[in-house]
Amino acid sequence: MNTIKKIGFIGVGNMGNPMAANLLKGGFEVAVFDARPETAAAFVAQHGGKAATSLAEVARNADAIITMLPDDKIVRKVMLDTGGAVSAMAKGTVLIDMGTCNPTGTRKTAEALEKSGIHMVDAPVMGGVVFAKDGTLDIMAGGSAELVARVTPVLRAMGRAVTHCGAAGSAHAMKALANYVNACALINAVEALTIGKKFGLDTKMMADSLATMCAGRNHPIEKKVIPQVLTRKFATGMALSFIAKDVRIAVDTAHAIGAAVPLGEKVSELWDAAVEKVGAGVDQTEIVRYWEEATGVKL
Repeated sequence: MNTIKKIGFIGVGNMGNPMAANLLKGGFEVAVFDARPETAAAFVAQHGGKAATSLAEVARNADAIITMLPDDKIVRKVMLDTGGAVSAMAKGTVLIDMGTCNPTGTRKTAEALEKSGIHMVDAPVMGGVVFAKDGTLDIMAGGSAELVARVTPVLRAMGRAVTHCGAAGSAHAMKALANYVNACALINAVEALTIGKKFGLDTKMMADSLATMCAGRNHPIEKKVIPQVLTRKFATGMALSFIAKDVRIAVDTAHAIGAAVPLGEKVSELWDAAVEKVGAGVDQTEIVRYWEEATGVKL
C-alpha cells in the first residue's frame, strides 16, 4: 500500500481544527472542508493548508480522507451520497473516521466503501481539545492489521498512542464502551458523595478517600478484572455475598437518610441476583459468570 502524504480533512470544528493543524506540523499536505465554509477559511488563515469548496474537491488526489463528524449517518452521507467524497477518490485510498460513531453503522459504511475500492479505518480518540492541541490523544483503530499499519504514521501525528482493536467498527465499539465505563463511574462517584454528604461526611475527605480506595491500583479493572477474571484465578479472597452485603448496607444507609440512590438500588439487585445464580461463597470476581451466561460469551 502507498505511503499517505496528501490528506483531505472533513470537519474542522473544536477537535478537528487542532488535529488537522498537527497533521500540517507533521509534514502532511492537508486540504480541509467544513459544512461552514468560513470555518475552513479560518483554519487556513490560522494554520495554512488549503480550503476546499466541495467534498469532491477535498477528496481529489488525496491519499486518505479523515472525517471528524458527529455520527456515522453524517459520515455515510458525506462519503456516499451524490456528490460525496467517494466520487473523487481513487481506488485504494482510505477513509479514517475519527469521530465517535455507532460501530454497526461503521461496519455498513466500510462494506459500502469496499465496493468502490475504498478502504476504511475507524479511529476514534480519547481526550479533549487540550490533548488534540498538543497531539497527545489516545487513538483506537479498527481495520485490518495492514491497513492500520499504513495509517499509523498519520494517527501518530495527532496522538501519543495507537491501539489496534480489531476489524472495522471495533474501535468505535471500544470507544463507546470506554465512555460507558467512565459514565457509570462518574454517576457512581456522584451518588456516593451525595449520600455521604447527607450523612454528614466531608466532601473533600470522601473524594480523597475514594481516590485511595477505588482508583489507581485499587480500581476494579487493574485489581480484579485483569489479574483475577481474565486469568480465571478468581482468588481475591472476598466472597461474592460479602460484597452484595456491603452494597446493600450502602443502599440501606441512603434509604435511612432519604438520599437518592437509583444506581445503588440496581447494583444491589444485580449482586443479589448473582448470589442466587452463581453462589454466595464463591469469589467476588466470579460475578463475571452471571454476565457470561446471560451474554453467551466467556471473557
